[in-house]
Amino acid sequence: MNLLITRHDKIGDFVVTLPLFKAIKEQYPKTKLTALVSKINFEFAKNIDFIDDVILYDKKDLSKILSEIKSKKFDASISAYIDIALGKILFKSRIKKRVAPATKIAQLFFNKRVKQKRSRVEKTEWQYNLDLAKKLFPDIKLDFTRPLLNFDIQKEKRVIFHAGFGGSSDGNLTLNDYINLARSIKDSQYEIVFSFGPDDEKSKEYIKEKLDFKATIFDSKISLWEFTKYLSTSSLFVSTSTGPMHLAGATNTKTLSFFGDSLFASSKRWATISDEKYQNNFMINKDYSKEQYLQIENRLKEILDVK
Repeated sequence: MNLLITRHDKIGDFVVTLPLFKAIKEQYPKTKLTALVSKINFEFAKNIDFIDDVILYDKKDLSKILSEIKSKKFDASISAYIDIALGKILFKSRIKKRVAPATKIAQLFFNKRVKQKRSRVEKTEWQYNLDLAKKLFPDIKLDFTRPLLNFDIQKEKRVIFHAGFGGSSDGNLTLNDYINLARSIKDSQYEIVFSFGPDDEKSKEYIKEKLDFKATIFDSKISLWEFTKYLSTSSLFVSTSTGPMHLAGATNTKTLSFFGDSLFASSKRWATISDEKYQNNFMINKDYSKEQYLQIENRLKEILDVK
């Protein structure tokens, strides 16, 4: 089968679609898998060994996307996230089987719809995405080998603190408490790193100004793939629910993660793809208490075996 899988939004949203790719490739290896992705994920997707081809979703040139999809003569498509623009493209491309969640008006452009009611949060996003495969592969086992992305690189004694704010997260520590967390392990054997994305300039300057202990400031100016490789060599990644958290989880790196305390923003929905034993998830709100912070600090020390 020549199959197109589409997920044309943010980093974390694409990462939670990867189990869908990997499960199909592992169980049906003759299937040719092409990913349709946004610009931020384009080069990253090209590096993944269980994806055969990648198409750029350039919303400024929808006609180019349509002609490229038509030229590849897909037998079927699976869309983990849909909107009207995407629906029109796939409908016009004349792909015979077009799978999508039965949500929004855009579902009208798809002929194999899956009722999921994701708002009930009965499973994680990546599990909902994986369920879509059943429409084309009724006998598929909803499983895949972990780590999802395997760099096979030795871990180093490094803890990364990433204070950036994710699109799905309503819960995060203050910048001061990120500093406090890092300070609590300053005399340990671990290298302390603060990482920042391109939109985190203000938080980077604030943390640099307040640091009173040894720590590395890491600007994520390397590629997404190289950054993921860097995460895979680290002992622990500390952050809110954000794209880099999902990248860390994809490599089975231990995570200490903060989620909003609503069902929509919770770890029940947005947990990483890592083995559960590597996940340390806390639901907090913007008015979290000192006691909640101390629980997080104690858990950090337990994970690292620091007194």
